[in-house]
Amino acid sequence: MQVSIETLTGLERRMTIEVPAEEVESQVRNRLQEAAKTFNMKGFRKGKVPVKVIKNRFGDGVRQEVVGEVISQSWVEAVTKENVKPAGQPSIEPKNLQEGQNLEFIATFEVYPEIELKDFSTVSIEKKQAEILDSDIDKMIETLREQRKTFKEVERKSKDGDQVNIDFVGTLEGEKFDGGEAKGTNLVLGSKRMIPGFEEGLVDLSSGDNKTLPLTFPEDYQNKELAGKKAEFAITVNKVSEPTLPDLDDDFFASFDVAQGGLDAFRSEVRANMSRELKNANRNNIKNQVIEGLLEIHDVDAPKALIANEINGLRQQAMQQFGGGQNIDPSMLPDDLFAEQAGRRVILSLVMSEIVSKNDLKPDADKVRALIEEMAESYEKPEDVVKWYYSDKDQLANIEAMALEDAVIDLVVDKAKVTESTVSYEEALKPVAKPATGKDKAKDTKNTKNEELPEPPASEEPDGKSDSD
Repeated sequence: MQVSIETLTGLERRMTIEVPAEEVESQVRNRLQEAAKTFNMKGFRKGKVPVKVIKNRFGDGVRQEVVGEVISQSWVEAVTKENVKPAGQPSIEPKNLQEGQNLEFIATFEVYPEIELKDFSTVSIEKKQAEILDSDIDKMIETLREQRKTFKEVERKSKDGDQVNIDFVGTLEGEKFDGGEAKGTNLVLGSKRMIPGFEEGLVDLSSGDNKTLPLTFPEDYQNKELAGKKAEFAITVNKVSEPTLPDLDDDFFASFDVAQGGLDAFRSEVRANMSRELKNANRNNIKNQVIEGLLEIHDVDAPKALIANEINGLRQQAMQQFGGGQNIDPSMLPDDLFAEQAGRRVILSLVMSEIVSKNDLKPDADKVRALIEEMAESYEKPEDVVKWYYSDKDQLANIEAMALEDAVIDLVVDKAKVTESTVSYEEALKPVAKPATGKDKAKDTKNTKNEELPEPPASEEPDGKSDSD
């Protein structure tokens, strides 16, 4: 087999492969001889049909099958021989498939980029330190009460925070429009569910009152047919209800799986959940800063094939979020929608893999155990959850991947420029704002969401108790 390879543009390579004719023809003959041993044909005994007859009848199909197999095998042998690392499948162009002549074809493909790891000390990391105060717990408990609040009908005028039950009809130039009419709908005033002016216009009204509101849809309204349009809403108030917060009693505590110990036990449970939230926020904040730092200092040419695969994965995730992927035309979600994120994820994955390889990192068994126990601690029977993870190879592999990712993050942080600041609990939960660099400013800055590493799809976990926060 003869192989020649040439560099096209960037990561693209073109490989010409020539396979001796005899290698192909011998496989065709063997395949026909094997077929002749079992073939039944009128006028011949079983297994006695001449190979020439078999060839006349099936030769073209058998040869086509053999050629396909030889091309596939030769491609694998060629990339091994030339010591190249293809990124994705090649595009195959037959050059000579004539019987009796050397088989020749061209494979065009991309290779993985050579990655030179940069100096991690140029990466800046801010670590936020926070203490959970009693006032933070008080505020969290009030938030939990708000989440469980109920509404009780009252005979008075409405005010901000009340829930009103209303009928309304919206019109554009006197004509009704789709989605502009509802009966018996509940609306909490101040919730900002409706367009500007709608909820504000319902303050200081009583049950049975009618009011017409002249309003304008925002220019960026999701329904483009209504964006910027002036409309009128004829509204009838059916009833007004005020919010009632639940008492801090045993029933309330039990709704969060705190069956004993009263308020003190409940506060301890809330503190524990807030501590977990704070720990996760700190870890994610550092991780996202490392990710941004690695992307900033590494200029990597990402293979188009890998980006295309990532785009398809992101599209499938989006389709699942939009109703399980049923009856959704994938063309509604074009490649451009995911291209930037896909490119970032591919580059990040390549850089992270190089860090793992260059530093011979392995998932630490103690770290894997700690991650599993941390996930299990919010369940009713943590020991059963731990056993479940260790009994399932796929689930264990997912946790090992997380541990390996953490090892990369720790390695970068150890060498990075780290500053620490003491902040409030609420401030510590916020993402660290990373100032835009020259490279960032040159890009479209609409997508400010923190990037995440490509991760395996979420797997079903055993039933258990959820966190109270």
